[in-house]
Amino acid sequence: MKVIFTFSFLWRESSGDKLEGESRLNANVNVVSLSVGKLVNISQAPGMENFQSPVICGKCSAALSCLSTIQRNVWVCEFCGCENSVDDRLRRVCIGQRAGVRSDDLYLPYQSDDDYQNLEDTLVVFCVDISGSMSVTTEVTSSSGFPAHVSRLEGIQDALQRALTSMMQQSPRRRVALVTFGDEVVIYGDGTSTPLTLRDWALVDYDHIWERGAAYSIPHCIAETYQQLIKRVKELREHGATCLGPAALASVAMASRYPGSKVILCTDGLANIGLGEMEQTPSLSSSPLTPYFYRQLALQAVGSGVIISLMTFEGTDCRLADVGKLADTTGGRVNIVSLGTIASEMQSASMDNVLATGVTATLLASDGMYFPYEDENNHKLVREIGNVTKGLEITFQFAVKPEFMEVFFRRNTLPFQLQLSFKTRDQQRVTRIITEQRPVTSSSRLWAGSFNVAVLGVHCAQLCASLTMEGRVQEAQRQLRAQQELLNQISKYRPIQKQESIYSNWMDTMTTICDDITTESQTLSDEAAKVVYQMKRASSVGNNNSSSSSSSNATETQKRPVRKKKALMEGM
Repeated sequence: MKVIFTFSFLWRESSGDKLEGESRLNANVNVVSLSVGKLVNISQAPGMENFQSPVICGKCSAALSCLSTIQRNVWVCEFCGCENSVDDRLRRVCIGQRAGVRSDDLYLPYQSDDDYQNLEDTLVVFCVDISGSMSVTTEVTSSSGFPAHVSRLEGIQDALQRALTSMMQQSPRRRVALVTFGDEVVIYGDGTSTPLTLRDWALVDYDHIWERGAAYSIPHCIAETYQQLIKRVKELREHGATCLGPAALASVAMASRYPGSKVILCTDGLANIGLGEMEQTPSLSSSPLTPYFYRQLALQAVGSGVIISLMTFEGTDCRLADVGKLADTTGGRVNIVSLGTIASEMQSASMDNVLATGVTATLLASDGMYFPYEDENNHKLVREIGNVTKGLEITFQFAVKPEFMEVFFRRNTLPFQLQLSFKTRDQQRVTRIITEQRPVTSSSRLWAGSFNVAVLGVHCAQLCASLTMEGRVQEAQRQLRAQQELLNQISKYRPIQKQESIYSNWMDTMTTICDDITTESQTLSDEAAKVVYQMKRASSVGNNNSSSSSSSNATETQKRPVRKKKALMEGM
């Protein structure tokens, strides 16, 4: 758990020791950054003490830790002040001789062998658009060096065959299923059974589609069904409209039987029939009025431990701001592909990188603090994260209520606690609790040279992307301006490192997108929506190589420079 905890906003203009040239900050620099992808990977945390269940405060649900103080068997909660009775046995177990400024404990409740799941017992569903528009061709250079015209469906077929071959070689025990959609949904499953077709009235019956999808058996692994799946893929032909919503629903229902499964959704056009159709409604992208169907399906997928990734073709309009909710909510990937990139993107999306499901993060701070831009306006924040893959990083702002400022200003440290509850890949229930004391300062000279630009940059990207998707564009613009001002002030005390300049580029990208929304239209193009969704899942450069408690965490860097007008970012 990385924390920037600097009370620079407590700096008072009338203070006699104000440094020359200093000004009040508009940016809130108090940010918590959590490398969730590392924290849920308990195989990387050897030597940690394990307990069966934590001792919980009766008022705020904080957990007793080695940082807690017990006098005469009474624990006064360091977060809310509530008095809790604790017997000697629990005190010895939870505190013992481990006094310090940080504790990190695992709680593993007893489970029977029946509660566990085979790590390879997951499903990948390829949900593929075969509507009439998939016959559109693009000129490419053939292997012989001559120009050739390849249709989108031919590109999908080639990508599917490559993905199936890769999975056959690397994960032969995984289950794989195929679903196609045009003006009807066809469930091929693992290719060994009679296909199931959904059409007409069935395309608008949510419960019926879910029941049929969930009941469709996938008994075999790809080692047993590879040839049948390849044959089904080669036989695909374009026709009809685009019933994307019903196909996505059926695919999630199939995958819901196996927590940790994935749905790879490939399309080239607007959903225009069945549940989730959008052709008859005006675009409401960048507003909270996105179609209810996609929100409902995304939440149902999260509850089942299913990750959805979405791929659309460049040059098409799929209302990505709306349909992309499926991937954004479930922890999947959102990308726009070409015939040249779809194969590699499909293989990346189908990789077995799920670390945990059903993840919930509870963050506690001292009473009198709160978390801006969150639903709760108190010192306790609960965030339903859902599915977690490698590299996931989430950030939170925290602040102090005005009436508590002077009290906190007189303290040297303040406590924070993270309670992370989740299921591992084998469905083991785990709670990881980290408690830390963090220093408080109001020295502007101290913060100017020591800010973690990575944490601040990632947080600004995630926050502004979320605000933009919610339609709060002007608030996002204010945050972006404040962040740029902060970077300018930091640069007066030390040079901005080359790696850190990436975060400034992110701010430029988001500024361009927000300016385009306010000056040109009230909607997000598919390309802009892709970038915003990637920004929502930004992580700091070097994340995958650093520990979860180090001073900098990371993400993949952008592969190409930002193009101002199009506002594109790659590789996040």
